[in-house]
Amino acid sequence: MFNTLGNLLSLTTFGESHGAAYGGIINNFPAGLEVDFEKIQYELDRRKPGQSAIVTQRKESDTVKFLSGIFEGKTTGTPIGFMIENENQKSKDYDHIANSYRPSHADFTYDQKFGIRDYRGGGKSSARETINWVVAGALAKQFLKDIEINAYVSSVGEIFCVKPYQDLDFSKTESNEVRCPDAETAEKMISKIKEIKKEGNTIGGTITCVIKNVPVGIGEPVFSKLQAELAKAMLNINACKGFEYGSGFCGAKMTGSEHNDQFNTDFSTKSNLSGGIQGGISNGMDIYFRVAFKPVATILRPQESVDKDGNAVTVEGKGRHDPCVVPRAVPVVESLAAFVLADLFLINKTRNINNF
Repeated sequence: MFNTLGNLLSLTTFGESHGAAYGGIINNFPAGLEVDFEKIQYELDRRKPGQSAIVTQRKESDTVKFLSGIFEGKTTGTPIGFMIENENQKSKDYDHIANSYRPSHADFTYDQKFGIRDYRGGGKSSARETINWVVAGALAKQFLKDIEINAYVSSVGEIFCVKPYQDLDFSKTESNEVRCPDAETAEKMISKIKEIKKEGNTIGGTITCVIKNVPVGIGEPVFSKLQAELAKAMLNINACKGFEYGSGFCGAKMTGSEHNDQFNTDFSTKSNLSGGIQGGISNGMDIYFRVAFKPVATILRPQESVDKDGNAVTVEGKGRHDPCVVPRAVPVVESLAAFVLADLFLINKTRNINNF
């Protein structure tokens, strides 16, 4: 059960970075949706490796094959099975860490928990797992229809996109390889990532996500609050270290009179420091949140570490790795946000007899 995301709508996944394939089963997806397969592949292409000079150069087509749950182009209401074959593994690049632990990676914890570890590309701890989430999220996006979900890179290291999201043109997010809709800031981010990559190092960053047109009432009281479900999904992304929504940590500096969102007569609010969520339930305003990512743990320079027996060793990353994870994580953030919203939307349909 711990490789399953969702409540009513659920995704269960399988696969390892250097195994034969990744894939999953989506349960309780509504019947009758006409699937746009090109849009699903487009989302996968946004996430795939090798797409630019500032990401890992592993070459994968990341082509999804649907095995069940779709007939004559429409969802049938039965479990949707899918698979993406791995095509470009170079497992020998990881032989040197078969018995050693990379600092800040999952090597040690996996070994201690399971007593066995697939060291090739990180095995199950690889960020390649996110390919499954993008397939499910791409379907969820089509189900949500009028809801707009736009994520973008808002910082790389100390370089920040300082413009508020309201001043950004999200149609320009895909115009550059770092996926920041502000061209001037994007150039600085790209230069920084290239500089870090040349040093054999990595760097962290943040992604901001904005969700528009969410109807009032999405989210469940107490333990399935909308922000809590979003946070859980985001914090499961590899390398994610933080989540904040609305005013976030800045809200802790404010007084109630400064922070309260006053109502207009149409029930919208004059400000939106709540981030579109009150009491764990959407209030109709924009939902916006920010996700923080640490630098990728594998760096291409020597580091002191230990082996399985506790002996001091020196490890150095080899092979193909992202110098900064955030450009490829943008579609992952959007996909998880879509899947969470679709799940809670379906649950909300059961809350009122008038919905039947």
